Amino acid sequence: MKSSSRRPEQVAETLRQVITDGLAREVRDPRVGFVTVTGVLVTPDLSHARVMVSVRGDDAEKRRALEGLQSAAGFLRSRAARALTTRIVPELHFELDKGLEHAARINELLGEIRREEHD
Repeated sequence: MKSSSRRPEQVAETLRQVITDGLAREVRDPRVGFVTVTGVLVTPDLSHARVMVSVRGDDAEKRRALEGLQSAAGFLRSRAARALTTRIVPELHFELDKGLEHAARINELLGEIRREEHD
């Protein structure tokens, strides 16, 4: 079987869809409230997937959301196994995506600078 360099990207996209759908429809864990899947990175051997998520709330809420996601990982992985055509189903690792937070903080700082310039 010829392995394609596009394979990890294809698996990542399928995982993103399956996880997003699973979180919206089936995961009933109250800790996993406002979670947005912002991206999925799959290793070339398809054994691991980093699922980047954005979570609204303070640090404690974000920590609880990650715990909830980790406890739902097995369930989400079994859903992914049904959707994927690969022999290997990646192990899911959830991480906070700091990019959106970072961008919001930069916008906040720029706003402060603009206000100071107008005073």
